[in-house]
Amino acid sequence: MRDEVFKKPIKKQFEFDESVASVFDDMIARSVPFYSVSTELIVNLLAKTLAKNAKVIDLGCSTANLLINLATKRPDLKLFGIDNSAAMIDIATNKATAFGVKINFSKEDILRAKFNKFDCVILNYTLQFIRPIKRAEFVRKIYENLNPNGVFVFSEKLIYEDKFLSANLIEIYENYKEQQGYSAYEIAQKRKALENVLIPYTQKENEQMCQDAGFGLVECIFKWANFASFIAQKGKK
Repeated sequence: MRDEVFKKPIKKQFEFDESVASVFDDMIARSVPFYSVSTELIVNLLAKTLAKNAKVIDLGCSTANLLINLATKRPDLKLFGIDNSAAMIDIATNKATAFGVKINFSKEDILRAKFNKFDCVILNYTLQFIRPIKRAEFVRKIYENLNPNGVFVFSEKLIYEDKFLSANLIEIYENYKEQQGYSAYEIAQKRKALENVLIPYTQKENEQMCQDAGFGLVECIFKWANFASFIAQKGKK
């Protein structure tokens, strides 16, 4: 379905409810530049480097695009997906069934969920929705629950320290969204709905947060303006 959530006046802050879940695949494809490219890069990297029968969990898995793609390339992997939206989990479960892949899904708050001894933890555009006061603690929890040499892969929307650069990149991004078919009204409505809900960090802040949690290696593997994907590895300097 086509994303038309913000064609009408907003009545609440942004949340991943049924109306968003039903159009999520279209929304993220048109809202996050090169989303399919960055996702494919992550999948190919994990498919190439993860050990046989490795355990992988996607926290905030939404409709499971990444997990399903990974499952088709590495059917040996033990895959898990968690999301706090029942609508997202329903769609993800149906998609996984349609693709004939085995993924264990559960509806949970990722901040309270128990996960341990995983080889890979994925958070794609999820940390930015966690309140800053809880964010560093959660990344530390991820580090502690990874196996030795485990990897943490995440994607985030970024802010820039330089105000002039930031303003120009925001304008370029909004032009990009207009080229994807969103009206200026829809863009403004979504921006308003996301205020105080999506709180981005700078690239340096994201990298430092991982280093403070204990990760030895932290690298940016994809970036377009305000959007980036990172990999952090436990036990590697």
